[in-house]
Amino acid sequence: MLYRTAGQFKTSYTADQALFPVRQDAVLLGVILLFAYVIFPLTASEFAYQTLLIPILIYALAAMGLNILTGYAGQLSLGTGAFMGVGAYACYKLITIFPWMNPVVAILLSGVFSAGVGVVFGIPSLRIKGFYLAIATLAAQFFLVWLFEKWAWLYNYNASGAIQVPNLEMFGVYVSGPQAGSTTQYYLVLGIVTLMTLLCINLTRGNLGRTWKATRDMDIAAELIGINLMKSKLIAFAVSSYVVGVAGALYVFMWKGAAEPNVFDIPLSFQVLFIAIIGGLGSILGNYLGAILIVGLPVVLNLVPAAVGLSISSATVEHLNVMIVGGLIIFFLIVEPHGLAQLWRLIREKLIIWPFPH
Repeated sequence: MLYRTAGQFKTSYTADQALFPVRQDAVLLGVILLFAYVIFPLTASEFAYQTLLIPILIYALAAMGLNILTGYAGQLSLGTGAFMGVGAYACYKLITIFPWMNPVVAILLSGVFSAGVGVVFGIPSLRIKGFYLAIATLAAQFFLVWLFEKWAWLYNYNASGAIQVPNLEMFGVYVSGPQAGSTTQYYLVLGIVTLMTLLCINLTRGNLGRTWKATRDMDIAAELIGINLMKSKLIAFAVSSYVVGVAGALYVFMWKGAAEPNVFDIPLSFQVLFIAIIGGLGSILGNYLGAILIVGLPVVLNLVPAAVGLSISSATVEHLNVMIVGGLIIFFLIVEPHGLAQLWRLIREKLIIWPFPH
């Protein structure tokens, strides 16, 4: 009943291809944005900000960048964590070299450096693909993490080898560093993630998105109909790396507060990949659904047993988390390769025709 489309008429191709062809989708998005921008900031605790809200947004943005490359363009990558590191270190150097720079501008500019590095390591995609391309991006992962450790200029010759986020102000309010409030950081992350989501939606729905999909589905046929595969793949690497680099800058400056090179090692790359797989490759919504599940699962495993009177050690919780995530990945790869986003599409289709299924 809630999704009934009776009375909603499409009188033009533009209306039929609108972002929200069903009016209820726009209403649902409005409710979600109301909760994100108003309800959560009024009710969330420090624990909720640091454990759920901020990391969910950052991981969803990182998975979105990976999804542009893998889900839409069909190019495998195992170096997401390293590209996040490029964005984080680039933002750190911009802030230290230009201390007067606006933090938001520095975060958005840091993605440009990550995009450049992504294009360099994306060049092999012009000759290789599939498993071999994944290994090439894995080599980028090892090389970049090694560079973060050995190039002392990147962390300003700090004896600890880590980057420390300074206190940064915007309009007289601290937005990063030890003196920044979680609500301020949450709003900044939410605003940037909203902006990047709009960018990705428009790119994937336009001509560039159709070019990526053609490259993903059948690259030889795409080339035969006039698509420039080199341009398509390199733009996909650039856009993906830019989004991932911005996520890496937010990861350090708006959440962690400090980072060592090993933070951006392979486990981070796989965590982002798991979010993309469980959420659904080739979907913008799936990145948020996957991030909510991956980030929220450890919190649920910690809180629910204690709420019902069970005592479970932290080591057991960690093992349960790994087992459940592994089981979910196997389940979605076998049963529903398009992930949680496809499950939502099926539920939505059922609601649209309910109570008269056919």
